Amino acid sequence: MTQFLNRKEDVVTEAVDGVVAASGGKLARLDGYPHIRVVVRSDWTKDRVALVSGGGSGHEPAHAGFVGKGMLTAAVCGDVFASPSVDAVLAGILAVTGPAGCLVIVKNYTGDRLNFGLAVERARAFGHKVSMVIVDDDIALPDLPQARGLAGTLFVHKIAGALAEEGADLDAVTQAAERVIAGAESIGMSLDTCRVPGAAKEDRIPDGMAELGLGIHGEAGVEQVRFDNARVAVDAMCQKLSSVMTGDRYVVLLNNLGGTSALEMGVLAHEVARSSIGGKLEAMVGPAAMMTSLDMRGFSISVLPATKENMRLLGASAEISAWPGVRGLSDVAVVPLPDGLKPIKPLPSEHAPTRAFLTRCCNVLIEAEAKLNALDAKTGDGDTGSTLAGAARALLDRIDQLPLSDHTQLLRALGQELSQTMGGSSGVLLAIFFAAAGDAASSGEPMGAALKTGLARMQEIGGAGPGDRTMVDALAPALEALQNGLPAAAEAARAGAQETATMAQARAGRSAYINAQQLEGNVDPGAEAVAILFEQLARE
Repeated sequence: MTQFLNRKEDVVTEAVDGVVAASGGKLARLDGYPHIRVVVRSDWTKDRVALVSGGGSGHEPAHAGFVGKGMLTAAVCGDVFASPSVDAVLAGILAVTGPAGCLVIVKNYTGDRLNFGLAVERARAFGHKVSMVIVDDDIALPDLPQARGLAGTLFVHKIAGALAEEGADLDAVTQAAERVIAGAESIGMSLDTCRVPGAAKEDRIPDGMAELGLGIHGEAGVEQVRFDNARVAVDAMCQKLSSVMTGDRYVVLLNNLGGTSALEMGVLAHEVARSSIGGKLEAMVGPAAMMTSLDMRGFSISVLPATKENMRLLGASAEISAWPGVRGLSDVAVVPLPDGLKPIKPLPSEHAPTRAFLTRCCNVLIEAEAKLNALDAKTGDGDTGSTLAGAARALLDRIDQLPLSDHTQLLRALGQELSQTMGGSSGVLLAIFFAAAGDAASSGEPMGAALKTGLARMQEIGGAGPGDRTMVDALAPALEALQNGLPAAAEAARAGAQETATMAQARAGRSAYINAQQLEGNVDPGAEAVAILFEQLARE
């Protein structure tokens, strides 16, 4: 798959220049391109302890994105997933170290330990006060003598950076970093591998599986586990974390490994808060992309004891756009609806035939979910089946609260439920349909006529009519033929749905934005849903 890159040889230098150019003058880089790629604070005066970190590129916004007041003083950027050279690290140390000294923060990988370690020794030989700490927060491999450094490194950057900004000496800053390293624990999971620029993508994770306990360089995890949903994934990770969380209160850092959508990260935040460790969590950093693995479709969870000092330093001011801040976790606050919007619920009543009929309608739509989604993917956004199935599931959940014995009130109740539970324009249109049909039935119209009134109101407000390539093309003829029985209505609905496959232009709905080549030969998914529903009912 193509990427928004120029030459793979230039990707790191161009990316670094992009970060510096977009910093508003707060960042600069050392000379020596392309062999030395060091991002530094442009306002640095060497009057405090300097913090230097870095490593291979591909983890953006780490590390250059965390250079600034309150965190790092300099970041040394290597090639993608490759440690920077000793000279590059030494250049970074020498550029920012003054009389107060420098703390070098290294993640526990062999290349980083060697190159940063030798650079520190050479800086000391120049007479500088330099200390080094090694972050090893990964708990995926408990028996490994040297655990890897993961996103827990950001706890070290922030707490040590805040202390340094306050004017603490090198010993105090180093001791704080070592204390954070001892308390930080992390674990990651991914559904897919990442794409390294210029290299073939490794497809080692099968569909339906997730990799637990992987690093941040695309290396394999501890094990592949079955992926069911976000809740199960988070539970598996939190079980590992809980075994090492011996304290009472923690702060959690929820990190996007690069390719997980913001929507998914919100779901993961919800699951972490209600997980087996949720009762111990006091605050959260993120969810955000902080230490990524290029475009990996995964996330990591890091925890740190929420001591008074840790929370103070994590909450200290930091002029870093990539640092999302730390915020307290609390129960979800719910504000009552304004007066007039809280729905008036009809009195529930029982009627076995109506319950059976409505249940069957809902089950038909749930069973058709995948088929309708696949059809909609050809001409729309691929969610028609999920939208209808979601509404059907919601109705089944609420069926005991519906006025099943009063069909007039039932139609109105269906409209009300759909307006609340069914997304998109289709939910609004069907809510209008049922509400108007209910009003017509309450005025004395027979059911067939009332349904036609509902259709007319839906067409009037929605603006779609027969021939516009929508559900109306199947629903209108079906209701017209309904007086002759369900088989006749099903036949009419199917004919109307099939006719939409010959329409080269849609004049309503998402398909209106699709060209004729994509539309032709494909049945409108809304019309197909109507046809499927009537056909299944007619068979029974």
